[in-house]
Amino acid sequence: MEVTLDMILASREERQRKQAEMQRYSFGSTLICLTIVMPGNVKRDEYSLKIADAAVEALLSAFDRGVNRFVQRDLETGYEAFMLVKASPEEAKRIVSLIEETHPLGRLFDIDVIGEDGVPVTRTGYGMTPRKCLLCDNEARYCMRNHTHTTEELLARIREMVDEYVR
Repeated sequence: MEVTLDMILASREERQRKQAEMQRYSFGSTLICLTIVMPGNVKRDEYSLKIADAAVEALLSAFDRGVNRFVQRDLETGYEAFMLVKASPEEAKRIVSLIEETHPLGRLFDIDVIGEDGVPVTRTGYGMTPRKCLLCDNEARYCMRNHTHTTEELLARIREMVDEYVR
């Protein structure tokens, strides 16, 4: 199913509401929010679900028994998961960044660590480099803003990555 900009914006607002709700009951835990990188108007398909499964497995393994609460939502606007973990925001950011950088599909995971103020903890705030584009050596934000690559090129690369991972 193709999603509209209005659907994506409404989903983003609902995700922020869910984050705020979970933080109210975090009791000193750190909130992690997972979404999947899927360019274009289709956010949920067999590839996004395989990516989501791999991301959840990596997160649950990395935080082992330190997960206080885990909520997942499989929406037409994309998969979402929320975790409250027993780790400081700094430690959680270090762990999720390592997953994003080392997992074979990590570049397709968008894992945010949400600070106590409700704002995502940035990579650059901890001296880490910004994420790279899927197709070139530029920063991902640069290519995204400038529409350097077509949606078809990006989706082809994503499918290739997932197919290699599944094999």
